[in-house]
This record gives sequence, structure tokens and C-alpha cells, in this order.
Amino acid sequence: MGLDNDYVDGQAPIDKDERSGLLIETISTKAELDEFEQQNIEEAMQWVLARKFSSQEVFTEKFICDLHKRMYSNVWSWAGEFRKTDKNLGIDKFQIPIMLRSLCDDALFWVEHETFERDEIAIRFKHRIVSIHCFSNGNGRHSRLMGDIINEKLFNGSPFSWGAAKKSPNRNIRTEYLQALKSADKGVYGPLVEFARS
Repeated sequence: MGLDNDYVDGQAPIDKDERSGLLIETISTKAELDEFEQQNIEEAMQWVLARKFSSQEVFTEKFICDLHKRMYSNVWSWAGEFRKTDKNLGIDKFQIPIMLRSLCDDALFWVEHETFERDEIAIRFKHRIVSIHCFSNGNGRHSRLMGDIINEKLFNGSPFSWGAAKKSPNRNIRTEYLQALKSADKGVYGPLVEFARS
């Protein structure tokens, strides 16, 4: 499979064992993989749109894994399962359940006590879960959908555009996104909130 060299800055490559979980044998490039994954993600988004959620439901390991499974189960046999290997991104694989529980507990506190503005709660959760890097693939897209669910389903907020609202030929959205993530890594969330709304 020609997936080895198609990864860009900010992405974790899929290793040989993980690639063996690919359910569609005809996929040979990263572009083809992205296309099949996007079809699956759109199905998951339809499921999200048709339902109501509570913060007690959303901020659980079960919901987080179920959402990933809905997003990728047509493409990967391991969809919805925590990664079993360490990556160039994320924490040690053995720490995932502990750190995810801590994040969910923090998020419930933020919501209950209105610790931050609503957009910032969604973005802080999105940033922390992608930093944990729970899954072998799809963490960025999963974290953005989690941010959308928090914003739209828990807070009745308007959708995030994730950089798509102000398209221009001179704008490098991926670079802006990675720079905003690096600011959030330092505890400065304003640029990531602004990017999500741009």
C-alpha cells in the first residue's frame, strides 16, 4: 500500500499492524483512504444531527469510543479501540484511559461551573483529546466532531467552521490550524477558538 509517504506535518503514520485492519483492500493511496473515511464520517455526522445528548453522556469513554467507531468502522477493523502502539504524537498508550477520564471529569466541571466561555470549553476539550491521541487514526477529525457536538448539542451554539469561512488563495488553513494548536499547547486558547470560528 502506498500510504507510507503521504503523511504531512501534524499527522501520525499508520503502522504495518494497524494497516492490516483496513477493511477495503482496493485502497492504495492516502487520497483514496481519505475519501472512504470521509464517506463514513458523513454517516456519523447524520447520526449526530438526529440526536440529543447530555454532558453526562458525551463526556464518557464509551461515547468517545462509540463516536470514533461510527466515524471509521466501515474502513478500519479497530475503529473505536484505543491505539495499541505509541506514536510521534500523543501520550503513552497505557496512559490513554487515565488521561481521558481526567479530561472528561474536567469537562463536566467546566460545564457545570461555567468555568470558561462555551466556545472555549468545546475547544479546550477538542485540544486535550487530540493531544491524548486516543486512536490509531482519525484523531483530528474525531476531536473536531467532539468540539462540534459540545458546541452545538450541549450549548445550542452555532457550528464551528474550522477555517472554512474565510477561504482565500493566499491562506494556508493547515498551517494556521497547526500554529493555533501550538498556542493551545502553551495554554493560550484564543487562536484556536478564533480559528474554529474563522
